[in-house]
Amino acid sequence: MSDQTPVLTDVPQVGLAGLAQNWKRDAISGFLVFLIALPLCLGISLACGYPAISGVFTAIIGSIVCSLISNSELTIKGPAAGLIVIALGTVTEFGYTGGTDSAADLQAYRLALGVGVAAGLLQIGFALLRSGGLNEFFPTSVVHGMLAAIGVIIISKQLHIVMGVNKPRAKSPLPLLAEIPHSVMNCNPEIVVIGLLSLLLLFGLPLLKARWLRAIPAQMWVILLTVPLGLYFDLDHEHTYSFGGHDFGVGPANDLVSVPNNMFNAITFPDFSGLQTVAGWKWVMMFSLIGSLESILSAKAIDLIDPWKRKTNFDRDLLGVGLANVGSALVGGLPMISEIVRSKANIDNGARTRFADMFHGIFLLLFVALVPGLIHEIPLAALAAMLVYTGFRLASPREFLHVYHVGKEQLLTFTTTVVAVLATDLLVGIGIGIALKFVLHLWNGAPIGSLFWPDITISRDAQGTTTMLVKGSAVFSNWIGLKRRIENAFGETSQVVVDLSETYLVDHTVMQRLHDLQHDLAAQGRTMVITGLDGHQAFSQDPHATRKRSKRPYG
Repeated sequence: MSDQTPVLTDVPQVGLAGLAQNWKRDAISGFLVFLIALPLCLGISLACGYPAISGVFTAIIGSIVCSLISNSELTIKGPAAGLIVIALGTVTEFGYTGGTDSAADLQAYRLALGVGVAAGLLQIGFALLRSGGLNEFFPTSVVHGMLAAIGVIIISKQLHIVMGVNKPRAKSPLPLLAEIPHSVMNCNPEIVVIGLLSLLLLFGLPLLKARWLRAIPAQMWVILLTVPLGLYFDLDHEHTYSFGGHDFGVGPANDLVSVPNNMFNAITFPDFSGLQTVAGWKWVMMFSLIGSLESILSAKAIDLIDPWKRKTNFDRDLLGVGLANVGSALVGGLPMISEIVRSKANIDNGARTRFADMFHGIFLLLFVALVPGLIHEIPLAALAAMLVYTGFRLASPREFLHVYHVGKEQLLTFTTTVVAVLATDLLVGIGIGIALKFVLHLWNGAPIGSLFWPDITISRDAQGTTTMLVKGSAVFSNWIGLKRRIENAFGETSQVVVDLSETYLVDHTVMQRLHDLQHDLAAQGRTMVITGLDGHQAFSQDPHATRKRSKRPYG
């Protein structure tokens, strides 16, 4: 994708000069992103067990703070579906009842906010320690498996709400999936009409070519059509109706978004007593690690399609995210990251600088401050459908097919991570995926001694070219060291040859990142040559497939 994206030469100015130069384009893009962000912020909040307004707080604070601190020019900050599992797990750990006991739910929410503050502070620490390269350690197939599992979990929870079953009996992902047929058989017909119409719009509108339809985001079409439908079904008033010989109940408590008339009344302060428990710190680590990883990966992905090929300083971006997360949690907001879907829409809408993110936050602030009553009319089934759509995108069959084409061993790691996350939890599932990756590398003959520390011999010829002979293995777990040696070598020369002829195994993660690094260096006028793979057998036809020698080159 990055090779095909045209590079524009009129690079926008940065800072306040960039705001003055591009405010019209950025304001238009910010408004269009706001149309997408509003329903997603509400839906993600409710899916996390937080009040609906929490996600709006997050987007407002994140957009303004990060616009001033981060140099990630085109990313949009806000709550993301990828953190639903962690946020819901946190409030559940602290006694969340799903509406059965409002006092217990409020306390669980405040304890989760305390976790959010601590996680944000930890992210600030990561940034100050220059840990922006955190994403470099995790193998690609495990990260994709984690995201696909999150997608499945989101679907397993939200599909019941689409059917009008707000409180399924099951709680964990696999039983929730098994309970879907029961919810289908016991669905609420009026709510199903709203939910299925929403899904039809979300999946169908991107396939249509009419410009006037595509000019409005699919999520906003859902709101524009389901709000009148909810009014027609009189969801504003508790009542029952008969259909097919059965009675069904609908009403605002279970079927419409609940928000206060004054957003300042929704400000909630954290309770830090949860940090006195082991469970509390487990969720702090989950928030900070997974949130940082997702945010960095999203910012990196958006860099690849930035028309001006600007590069994010990940440490600086992580500092902005950490500060915004602290501020958000202090007033009742969700954790936030760089969100890739809204960021992609930001680019498509013509944004030029990071102030488009700020404008999207300002529009959110104005909307919830001036017309909160309109939010109350949004059916919960419509928001649930948006999350089902998001979950499907994360766990799309195309993702499984793509991983299979990269290599069967990648599919094994990917599916194992998915199943492990669904059967246990996020952290354990990721650990199982990484452990399997090590087992496969050892099975394929990678020397144990080279798994974490790359064995590299460096030489320089008379022309000044540096050759780095890599021995043993080049795999995800020693990539950070290998990358650092490559970057250091460029301090003395403009051309580096990475010779992999004496490696026994080069995994998919390293192959992909070597080519990404080669592309980035070329943009800086530097040359990195990857050589020595002629004697290796690729595990598939994919250019980034794992490669293995038939005989061990040394040791």
